Amino acid sequence: MSDHPTIKIIARFWPHALLAIVLVLPLFGDAIATKLTPIMVFAIVGLGLNVVAGFTGLLNLGAAAFMAIGAYTFAICTVPIYPFQIGFWPGLGVAIMVGAVAGTILALPAMRLRGDYLAIVTLGFGEIITDVLKNLDAITKGTQGLNPVAAPEIPFVTYSISAYKPTYYLYLALLLVAILLCHNMRKSRLGRQWIAVRDDELAARSMGISPARTKLIAFAIGSGLCAFGGAMFASLNGTSIEPSFYDFQQSVVILCIVIVGGMGNVKGVILGALIMVGFNSIILVNLTEWMTRNGWTGNNVLATPSNWKFMIFGLALILMMRLRPQGLIPAQDVEPVTQKPATAGATP
Repeated sequence: MSDHPTIKIIARFWPHALLAIVLVLPLFGDAIATKLTPIMVFAIVGLGLNVVAGFTGLLNLGAAAFMAIGAYTFAICTVPIYPFQIGFWPGLGVAIMVGAVAGTILALPAMRLRGDYLAIVTLGFGEIITDVLKNLDAITKGTQGLNPVAAPEIPFVTYSISAYKPTYYLYLALLLVAILLCHNMRKSRLGRQWIAVRDDELAARSMGISPARTKLIAFAIGSGLCAFGGAMFASLNGTSIEPSFYDFQQSVVILCIVIVGGMGNVKGVILGALIMVGFNSIILVNLTEWMTRNGWTGNNVLATPSNWKFMIFGLALILMMRLRPQGLIPAQDVEPVTQKPATAGATP
């Protein structure tokens, strides 16, 4: 079925069609741009996790922690209560560097860990970051968050903060840069080393590849991209948001983006962000508002669609692992999981 010419054409040109659509959609109103912009942010965070989990095969359950590091670093660098207000673009740069350093620090003790052990370490790191941000009241304002942070700005362009179209196109441009960066890294020598370590670490070491160095670079770049997305999200909302927003549940949502779209596939991550975040922030929100207006929810907690999201996300992961473990758009370097039919007279 996948060899059909029509399906090949669709698979080849759907990203271009999607880009054309997102370029035109904001022209129909600011409301559309407002709802689509967070999807771009989570797509960038998903790309960062994809470098670690998809390209290198290291299960990371702490993506939200690096998102929080980026958001709070950006906030500290731009809020008026601190003397060093360096602006939007320098704040993004500092957030990326701090996120990359944090990823490197986490990778050093976890260098020899794989699978469940690495997942537990990254999960613990995420919980530590959340608790630290809550308890550093003198710096992070505890559960209140830092605000107001620097708003998105375009060099040499002046526009109102309430105008969403310039911010929308700015975030779209930053997302395209992140996509191009990840695509080029995947095709580079470093990307091939990531894939080699993911597929067979022993064979990669025998070919002269240093798994420790390769993993360290993957963690640094992936964490920097997650922090980049966190800084963009803080700037978009005008606040760093409270630390509990960046908990384990947020990491699960980011992991769902990568798994549903296709681990190791840049296009798949974009599709996963569109499906998961779009369902969470657009479909569920509008459905809840519609049911509330019509009096369908009442006092019943289970009747509120927004309370179903994690059940739906969990069900989506179960179905994906059962029916399509490579994701909606499998990476070309990942072998499909199929069972070959037994043939008569075959040698066992």
